[in-house]
Amino acid sequence: MNFWLLKSEPDVWSIDQQFKAGSKGADWDGVRNYQAANNLKKMRKGDLCFFYHSNIGKEIVGIVEVIKTAYIDPTDKKRKFVAVKVKFKSKLQTPVTLENIKKIKDLSHLALIKQSRLSVMPVDYKSWKIINNMSKI
Repeated sequence: MNFWLLKSEPDVWSIDQQFKAGSKGADWDGVRNYQAANNLKKMRKGDLCFFYHSNIGKEIVGIVEVIKTAYIDPTDKKRKFVAVKVKFKSKLQTPVTLENIKKIKDLSHLALIKQSRLSVMPVDYKSWKIINNMSKI
């Protein structure tokens, strides 16, 4: 299993909307950055993703699970980019802010810090555990 972080502006698609999508999940579409799209292509069914509210909030607020691997993004008229389907797993007990993530030396390598505009990024297992523990404080 791999771990990822997906960014969404909460006024466009929020963790609450993801929750309301239920077990059928929702397309994670609209990604037009090649590096982010390549990360979508690497996702496998069952992979877990942090759900990050970008711009408004700047915090990890939940976890979603990949339930369908990469397919042509239905919002891409040129049919060059892919989407995946994800379903809600849980809301974090306490959202983990970008500000707090930046304070942890063991997380300084994350793309969330180094490539702040990237919308789909891998998260290593050690970082996944640290962030999950931070959410329980």
